[in-house]
Amino acid sequence: MKVIKFISNDPNQKAFEIALRENVNTYFKTKGISTKGNFKMYIKAIVFLSTYIAPLIILLTVPMSGILALLFVFIMGLGEAGIGMSVMHDAAHGAFSSKKWVNTFFSSTMYILGSNTFNWKVQHNILHHTFTNIYRFDQDIETKAFIRLCEHAPLKKVHRFQFIYAFFLYGLMTLAKLVTDFGQLIEFNKNGITAEQNSSPRKEILKLIITKIIYVSIILGLPFLLTDYSWWQILLGFVILHLTAGIIMSTVFQMAHVVEGAEQPLPDENGVISNEWVVHELKTTSNFAKNNFLLNWYVGGLNFQIEHHLFSNICHIHYRDISPIVEKTALDFGFTYNSKPTFRNALGSHIRRLKELGRQN
Repeated sequence: MKVIKFISNDPNQKAFEIALRENVNTYFKTKGISTKGNFKMYIKAIVFLSTYIAPLIILLTVPMSGILALLFVFIMGLGEAGIGMSVMHDAAHGAFSSKKWVNTFFSSTMYILGSNTFNWKVQHNILHHTFTNIYRFDQDIETKAFIRLCEHAPLKKVHRFQFIYAFFLYGLMTLAKLVTDFGQLIEFNKNGITAEQNSSPRKEILKLIITKIIYVSIILGLPFLLTDYSWWQILLGFVILHLTAGIIMSTVFQMAHVVEGAEQPLPDENGVISNEWVVHELKTTSNFAKNNFLLNWYVGGLNFQIEHHLFSNICHIHYRDISPIVEKTALDFGFTYNSKPTFRNALGSHIRRLKELGRQN
């Protein structure tokens, strides 16, 4: 895997990094609390897993009209998105619990989304969090289908209208990963990333195939076997499930990095980004709707992306509390703390950025 170096000759940046870590560590020491999750995380896990599993059981056991069934499928989609953002995400970062086996167990809820835990950890934890918003290193800003998410990517005529059609394509995220996980894992195996993670390419491919078969057998096979719905009704429900979860998760993720004020720097010819890593994360990330308690609960603190990127090993239930510390420290050292006041502001900013990326050469 190629290496990017984050190097700055500005002593203020190194001083900022030291002060930031000291200030946040002092908060947890003063409070006498763990940086990991607590009972709130287990309650969340129960709520979201129930929101996904209970409607599925009802659909499989209780005869109902197609319209009512679609309502239950929609609820499942809300639960699936909640699992991805509020349960799996923290666990995959090792922040759900101080116990490794608990994190391993809940990170495996990724399979409920029809995706793969290993792929996610490489793409998200390693590539996205290390090389945030760096073209050809952060796969999250690679051009997806007809969506141009980076100012350094090739521009096509169709991109001019991406601010209109992007959200439909966002809905295909989890649906697409049912297939694209295979190509992505093959790429990781070929590039040696799988071996670097102390795993066997053959083992990961086998695990991927088995988990995909199990997922499809449950989510499509059981309705075919146990219900009277026609094949097209089952497939329609399957698509609506993924569209619901996909559009929610994709939109939330994009509002953190593809918005106004979030930079997309390129390394120099020596592979160097001329900022310390913490400053790079600050410049490429944005918060939104920090005072929306319900949204914060549902999206698993992903509206506090600055705190998450700087301290991904800290559970999201603490982000609201450490946010003022991070913001004050950043401002004290003269750095911009990019935060959109509401969900609507952030969504508008993302749409404007899509429009700009669709026309910018």
